[in-house]
Amino acid sequence: MSVQQETFRGFANPVDPSPAELRTWAYQPNSVPLTSMPPDWDLLVSGDHLVGTLFELAMDTTCPARRFALHCLYIYAADGIRTNFRAHPKRRFRKLVEQAERAGDELMRNWAHNGRVLLARPDLFVYRDWCEGGLVRENRRL
Repeated sequence: MSVQQETFRGFANPVDPSPAELRTWAYQPNSVPLTSMPPDWDLLVSGDHLVGTLFELAMDTTCPARRFALHCLYIYAADGIRTNFRAHPKRRFRKLVEQAERAGDELMRNWAHNGRVLLARPDLFVYRDWCEGGLVRENRRL
């Protein structure tokens, strides 16, 4: 049985979901609406523990929660860059960027491009774009 076929019944701990829970929810996002999640849930799940899962979901053009996963990747990138990679390993960020450039579609290549631009020019950080979904909604390059 694939993840997409399982019935999602909710998170054991929404503040700290497992990769499997997040993956299952992402293919049935209406099962637990974002409005029912804790405040700033996007910020809570955008860490190292789930970044691999978020990346896989964002790369999957058929994933119903793809834009949410991409939004979380923007938060992850900004958090790492703005903390000079004290929050997240630079090596992991670079590997994700390289993989998105190599195998991603336009949305993912834009994320990779924007990550590289912010890395070179941290002064271009705008909270609305990186942490409130502006770059995902507009699908634009810096």
